[in-house]
Amino acid sequence: MKFRFFIALIMAKLSIPALKLTGHNATDFPGKVALKICPDFLKYVAKPEKIIAVTGTNGKTSTANLIIDMLKRFGVTTLNNSRGSNINTGISTALLNGVSILNKEKYDTAVLEMDERSAARLFPHVRPDYMIVTNLSRDSIMRNAHPEYIRWLLEKYVPEKTKLILNADDLMSCYMLPNNERVYFGIEQLATDTVKCRNLIDDLQICPKCDHKLKYEYRRYSNVGRAHCVNCDFGSPKYDYSAANVDYDSMKFTLRGPDFEIELPIIDDRLVNLYNETALITLLLQLGYTIDEIKAQLGTVEVVKTRFNHETVGSMKVYNVLGKGLNAFAESRVYETIVAQPGDKELIMFINDLGMAAHWSENVSWIYDTDFETLNVDSIKKIVVFGDRGLDYRLRMLFAGIPEEKIVHVMKADDAIKQVDIQPDMNYYVLYGADPGSFALGNKQAKALAAMLREKTAKLVETDEPVETAEEEPVPEGSGADEVQIEAETVEKAGEEAQS
Repeated sequence: MKFRFFIALIMAKLSIPALKLTGHNATDFPGKVALKICPDFLKYVAKPEKIIAVTGTNGKTSTANLIIDMLKRFGVTTLNNSRGSNINTGISTALLNGVSILNKEKYDTAVLEMDERSAARLFPHVRPDYMIVTNLSRDSIMRNAHPEYIRWLLEKYVPEKTKLILNADDLMSCYMLPNNERVYFGIEQLATDTVKCRNLIDDLQICPKCDHKLKYEYRRYSNVGRAHCVNCDFGSPKYDYSAANVDYDSMKFTLRGPDFEIELPIIDDRLVNLYNETALITLLLQLGYTIDEIKAQLGTVEVVKTRFNHETVGSMKVYNVLGKGLNAFAESRVYETIVAQPGDKELIMFINDLGMAAHWSENVSWIYDTDFETLNVDSIKKIVVFGDRGLDYRLRMLFAGIPEEKIVHVMKADDAIKQVDIQPDMNYYVLYGADPGSFALGNKQAKALAAMLREKTAKLVETDEPVETAEEEPVPEGSGADEVQIEAETVEKAGEEAQS
């Protein structure tokens, strides 16, 4: 088997320059080659002395990137899969990049984002020293079924020696693997928290210990909050490290630990990233860095820009927003974030699950778990949807009570940006999915929209009337899509990546 492993290692490494020469950007193809030749490749490939894993339904990519950036600032160069996939083929690609042709490890530390659904393939051979579980919530029903099933998978395969860093506010994941050493992070009660669930997804109403009703002290969204059982001792665990006094005006918060309380900068104004930041700090403290060392570097890191960045055109802004098609929980958080932003807004949605139609049976049930009702507010002036899936969105929005005149449907993606009303101070949100086709399309159209706004800005008049856009030029071929690092040339490719 060792002979087969070395053949796999050599052939996989040779595939990397070959891919570059042919202009391909496959993120896990070398790992596919290695596993095809040697199915036990992950067993034999050398690994760094320290392995940090990040998993969970939402937030793992952002959290892993934050860890990589912070460790770099502390002088630690990590082996990571930030440019690859998070399943066994992507992990294999990262690990083979980290060894010599003789299988000698080049790195001391690895930071690996790991798909929670791939636990059975990864954890028998990749044994993390630390593992952050950001949260467990509903994801694609076709792939992940229910979060309790995902928790069962992790509990079955995660090594008992792995130290867990868990979200104390997520009752779905905080008590997993009871025999493992653990440390808890979370965010203390916020002014915006409520007692009653405001979301369609409410997966934890019954005590998992005695089957009686849970009572929530407060909820942040769905089952994220603080609760206890009215019949037994089950309840949210105590924080080891918690964010308090959260002030988005000053972009500061207080971190409370066992023996300190310190003011720290908020690195991003979205709640989900405050959770990610708190998880990051908790990990760094476990690695031996002091809170003062961490504070000195926090202000220098930022959340990956492909997920929520914007371009300003005069008084208008164009936002690129990564949503998650098929994931109602995550998509609902995106809508909450958008609605919470100041000013009037128009949404252009390119979340069309482009790869699903090619490989899977279509399933739109997740749309009816998503809180489209959140978008039924005065500040949302128009929502543009496109394609066959756009008709499903339109129907769901009508059920949510969104006025019909606010919803515009077009069949062609290039026609979508032509439907916006160009108004001073307007905020345009271009939403796209994580599958390659949607990702590239959304980024391309966001760039095209910004270009169109720049061209039309000179025509704005000092009235409330929008500028006519009917004679808009076709979107330039490749405008912006060539800068996206994910290939999306065919629906076939999109389907392959979406399934993984």
